[in-house]
Amino acid sequence: MDNTQWLGHKPLVVFLAGVGTRLRMGTLLSRQACQARLESDEGMSLAEFLYPALQAYDFLHLYQHHGCRVQLGGTDQMGNIMSGYDLVTKVTGEEVFGITVPLITSTTGDKLGKSAGNAVWLNRDRTSPFELYQFFVRQQDRTVGRYLKLFTFLPLAEIDHTMEMHTKEPEKWGPQKRLAAEVTKLVHGQEGLESAKRCTKALYHNSLESLETMSDQELQELFREAPFTELLLEPGMTVLDLCRKAKAIPDGPRGYQMITNGGVSINYIRETNAEAVLIVGQHILKSGISLLKIGKKNFYIIKWLQF
Repeated sequence: MDNTQWLGHKPLVVFLAGVGTRLRMGTLLSRQACQARLESDEGMSLAEFLYPALQAYDFLHLYQHHGCRVQLGGTDQMGNIMSGYDLVTKVTGEEVFGITVPLITSTTGDKLGKSAGNAVWLNRDRTSPFELYQFFVRQQDRTVGRYLKLFTFLPLAEIDHTMEMHTKEPEKWGPQKRLAAEVTKLVHGQEGLESAKRCTKALYHNSLESLETMSDQELQELFREAPFTELLLEPGMTVLDLCRKAKAIPDGPRGYQMITNGGVSINYIRETNAEAVLIVGQHILKSGISLLKIGKKNFYIIKWLQF
């Protein structure tokens, strides 16, 4: 739920008269997080100080309107959750509960989360199975063992064995691959895991077989920033025609030279002959897709309507 639904329509004076009179300054100032901010070089702004009151009101609103009795958060939210507990119990006289869990941090000690801008999401629209898989497969040795214990249901003995094998064959990235597979399967099911593996092979191993079996959704997730263009295959259409129709190269001699100089690939095959006629099965996969690559990073997805 979006808390602007209730906070965005509550006048400030009304909020302060209701919530502000229930929360005590001494209690708020005694919170460890508050003390740390006050003693830091940056200090603490009024907005930061009032944040616990806003979050406390969220808990009260959700309890009163949706029967929410438990608030779950990272250990850094302890003070805010306690403020919510104080407010709900004082206003309603009912008992509510707070649960905190250890923060998940990066290898540099930074918090992983939406506010930090480095979160992974369970929602496929926000984080695709491929992106989720890659997030965990890239974990370093010093975090992967802990993550296996936190995010999978593997027996501890099996995790210990996996880590022992990793010391003998670190080049195989065994724990990372197992972690990525277990988490992706848990979140997106076996189908999501297979999708992540297809995308991995297509992108990092230049696998035409994997590319050919990918769905339109997987292609758009894998090449999220790539333009998706539908074209009608015309007789005699050339590599140059394709690049221009996809608006992947500039008009004129410069675009032509980009091809002849080796800057264009179709389905991972470099094309230096701008006048070469497109061939089904080579330039156009059986799935009716062409993956056009300009330079090192610019991808274009072509969906052929008839071929």
